[in-house]
Amino acid sequence: MLFWLLAGLLTLIALAFVLPPLWRQRPVLAADMDGRNIAIAKNRLAELNDQLQSGALEPSQYDAQRTELEQALSDDLDIPGQNSVQQTQGRRSVYVLAVAVPLLAITLYVGLGTYQAIEPSPERLAATTAAPKLEDINKMVGKLAEHMKTNPTDAQGWIMLGKSYKYLQHYPKAVDAFAKAYQLLGDRPDIMLLYADALAFVNDEQLAGKPAELVFKALALEPDNVTGLWLGGMAKAQAGDALAGIKLWRKLVALLPPESPAQQEVQGLLAKLESQIAGGVAVGQPAQTVKAADIAITVQVSLAPDLQKSASPNDTVFIYAQALSGPRMPLAIIRKQVSDLPLTVSLTDAMAMMPTMKLSGFSHVKLLARISKTGKAMSQAGDLIGIVEQVTVTDKNTHSIVINSQVKNDHE
Repeated sequence: MLFWLLAGLLTLIALAFVLPPLWRQRPVLAADMDGRNIAIAKNRLAELNDQLQSGALEPSQYDAQRTELEQALSDDLDIPGQNSVQQTQGRRSVYVLAVAVPLLAITLYVGLGTYQAIEPSPERLAATTAAPKLEDINKMVGKLAEHMKTNPTDAQGWIMLGKSYKYLQHYPKAVDAFAKAYQLLGDRPDIMLLYADALAFVNDEQLAGKPAELVFKALALEPDNVTGLWLGGMAKAQAGDALAGIKLWRKLVALLPPESPAQQEVQGLLAKLESQIAGGVAVGQPAQTVKAADIAITVQVSLAPDLQKSASPNDTVFIYAQALSGPRMPLAIIRKQVSDLPLTVSLTDAMAMMPTMKLSGFSHVKLLARISKTGKAMSQAGDLIGIVEQVTVTDKNTHSIVINSQVKNDHE
């Protein structure tokens, strides 16, 4: 509908330039034609008078030619004026153009155009909004990297390059890009948190050291920064300071949208930490039920044949263990790529994201393997996943996970 409105408006504008001059076209006035005829007759009469006086014409000849001249002038003056003719023709052109131009345009568009493109079908819309291919992204990132070589003071360019490298899971390169942005922009909280997050990915998602320093420096400047509170709570929990982590995450819960998946996730982690600090049973599971040295869950991961075309070799594969209930933060996690499949790995306490949430704190866990195109640890719709619902943490057998289904909802 919008297309037709715009097309009609443009047609009216075009006609507004063409039609008024035709409508107001000044005709050749009849008075102008009569004047010329009279002037010619006067000149001819003057010539006849000169010839009569010089004797070149006899009076009878003079009278005959004068009569002929007067008759001719009378005939000329009786011709209908061109005023009405030209004005009629001009205004007739106005009507023809006003109707013919739009009609011709519509006829040509219907015959030669693609009117379906005015309101594209869902298939066409999906095709135009499809995510770019990894090859295209790599090319664009490569061009941006070349641009930064000749424009090293472009801070926004470094930020964009860092985010691009992080998306592509080139974490060391992302760290370098964010480091340059940080050097140019100084202590900006958003830059410090991007830098800290990239550093943590390079360090097996551990925030100890430089990442934690950047996180808490950012929080000092923006105490209510949601990303800062999340990373700060994680850093404290990883460092064994659960009380400080709980304090930060409680503040985070109050800032997150009520009932949102993010808020529910943080609330689950809080419940887990608080129950462990209280010294009671954590989410229905006895704490420290087995020795850490006895934990090594062997997992064999493969991708179902019918989903082979749904994954790219560079897509990230997360292999991890979760508590059977409560918070879904991995108790142990390892990161691989689709190109590594099939593979066999061992999950241990050394792969825990927080000291207070390890495999050794549970007797039974759930095993998962998930393929993520974005490389994000949080589950998202469209991810490919395989699950073993329950295993005993002391079981020395190899547990097979076949990635054979697709995540339907975010954070499923």
